[in-house]
Amino acid sequence: MGTVNESSSSGEMTFFEHLEELRPHLVRAAAAIFVFMVVAFVSKSFIIDKVLMGPQAPGFPLNRLFGFLADRWGMEALRLNRYTVNMINTSMAGQFNLHLKISIVTAIVVAVPYALWELWLFIKPALTPTEIAGSRMFVFYISLCFLVGVLFGYFIIAPLTVNFFYTYTISSDIANMIDIGSYLSTIVNLSLACGVLFLLPILIYFLARMGIMTPAFMRKYRKHAFVVLLIFSAVITPPDVFSLMLVILPMYLLYEVGIVIAERVERKKALADAEFYGEADESADDQEEE
Repeated sequence: MGTVNESSSSGEMTFFEHLEELRPHLVRAAAAIFVFMVVAFVSKSFIIDKVLMGPQAPGFPLNRLFGFLADRWGMEALRLNRYTVNMINTSMAGQFNLHLKISIVTAIVVAVPYALWELWLFIKPALTPTEIAGSRMFVFYISLCFLVGVLFGYFIIAPLTVNFFYTYTISSDIANMIDIGSYLSTIVNLSLACGVLFLLPILIYFLARMGIMTPAFMRKYRKHAFVVLLIFSAVITPPDVFSLMLVILPMYLLYEVGIVIAERVERKKALADAEFYGEADESADDQEEE
């Protein structure tokens, strides 16, 4: 108790006081996730039948596009997901557990912007007016990058992955009967992985602000970064060149965008330092004159 009183009198909060301040933000974020989870649970026909089952359906946007190209150019090999995917459930409680898992994941993804907003509200009192102005769009940019990545994974990577693995056979005597849990986990994991990967520009921004990442460093190791992104893209995509190119190109573009972001951060830091030292020199000259 003495520590708390001393810290309160000095204007600084203890660790437990910070936890107490964080608690209502966590409660509100958890409440939002719970509400979205209930909504997702009762909306299973839309989320599972329409959304998650979409990438394997012939009417899915990318599948229709490749179907159009196959008809236009007379190349049947371009057609995606032309076969109905046979799915089975092999566990007694498999469908219920999967329903619950999908509801929780959906709720977390949908609640990400609100949870980030609550986090920003918690951090805001400790920021200076300049830092508050600079981080005001923090929630928007992170949510936007994550959402774009999820949509990219869902609309581009997921149908390519389903088509490749479902049509891949090592013997005509072996039929592919996909477990429903395996299929839905693949769609969800691919989409979330792309969502996290699209946060690369945000990560570079904060690393540049801390002085860890510089434009010169990123240009110097551009080739190394390309190899790393290539390996990661190869892991999350089917093992064919076309799918790999569809992923590595936007990934590398994000890296180049990160270089531009790091340059802007470096310029702003240089201007701020110049203003600070300029004011310091002026105050020193004034003291000498006095």
